[in-house]
Order: sequence, then C-alpha cells, then structure tokens
Amino acid sequence: MQRRDVLKQLSAAVAVGLIGRPVLAQSGSGFELVSPPQPTEAKGKVEVIEFFHYGCPHCRAFDPLLEQWVKKVPADVYFHRVPVTWGNPQLAGFARLHLTLAATGDLARLHGQVFDAIQTDKQPLHTEAGAQEWAVKKGIDSKKFLDAYRSFGVQVGLQRVEKLGRDYKVQGVPTLAIDGKYFTSASIAGSHEASLKVADQLIVRARGEQGRK
Repeated sequence: MQRRDVLKQLSAAVAVGLIGRPVLAQSGSGFELVSPPQPTEAKGKVEVIEFFHYGCPHCRAFDPLLEQWVKKVPADVYFHRVPVTWGNPQLAGFARLHLTLAATGDLARLHGQVFDAIQTDKQPLHTEAGAQEWAVKKGIDSKKFLDAYRSFGVQVGLQRVEKLGRDYKVQGVPTLAIDGKYFTSASIAGSHEASLKVADQLIVRARGEQGRK
C-alpha cells in the first residue's frame, strides 16, 4: 500500500499499514540507497532509525522482533525510532504522544501498549484529551503528562521528526535506515526477519565505511 492511499484512509479512519515503496537501487540485495545520504547524530557509531507509526499493523507486527533485535545489537550501534507524520494531523498526534512518553520517561514501558490502544481498542490517542486520559490510566500523573505534551521540547521534537521523514523521503513503514545511507524493510528484503538480517549486514558495512572494524 502506498503512502497516498494511507493518507486517503486517514481522512475517515485511523491509519492502516504502509509497506510499499519504489525500489531505488540494489535490486535483489535486500536494501536500497538513501538518496541523498543523510547526516547522522552519533559520531563514531552506526545509527539505525526505525521509521514507523502507531496506526500501522505492519509496524505492530514488526515491533516484537525489533525489540529482541535491539537487545542484541553491538555497543557501537545507536538505535532510535522516528514516527512519520506525512503532514497528516492524526499521524502528527501519534508522533506527539510518542515524544511525550519519551519526555516523561514512560516510552519503554508503554510503547507496545500504544499499538494495542490504537489498533485494537480504537482509542483516539491522536488527540490531547484521548492521549491524556489513556496515559493517566497507565499511571502517569495528569499534570506531568500534559506539561510534557504541550512543552516546547516536544514541539521541537515533532518538527524534527517531520523533517527527518521529509529528508529521508520515507514512503513506507516500517522501514529501517542504516547510517544515513541504506534502507531495508520487509517489502525490500522479503520479510521482517530478513530485513533484520540485512540490517546486521549493513551495520558491518557501515562500520567499515567509517574506517572501523
């Protein structure tokens, strides 16, 4: 499914998954090239970004596999998640919730439960009121949550993730970006499991390109 189809559906309902993307290069290799390559945050490390959104069932299916993979990556790998928004208010609301949970220190505990709340329970977590009500039920102080949700830091973070999505030209999720140079995903590599194996290979490749072994 293409990005444009997801955004059409979001006008009437919560987002559905998105896995399709045009193949740019390296056909059959399980990865594509990021064009142009993007700067990374952690010098001396290999950066891995997961682009995702909470309304995507493919992201939800991928998440447990990714969680296990992240626990085993080498110490020189810097992994983080970037929620896509594509200019859509619902996806922006999901992204704001993600950033708010990171700011309150509750993201690791509640990340997986956000998928369930949105996709199974159909809770309106893209809205401030819906997100706050859910967060309070999960044990977060109401004022603490709302202060973070409305904070300048979260607003800046939202602008940053929106820019990353644009700069990387992300068209499908879940997608992994390795060291600002390579993409892999289930739609490119053939399966979620295969994409993680390709990511392992690309980490080794990127490390070598950095002049490290």
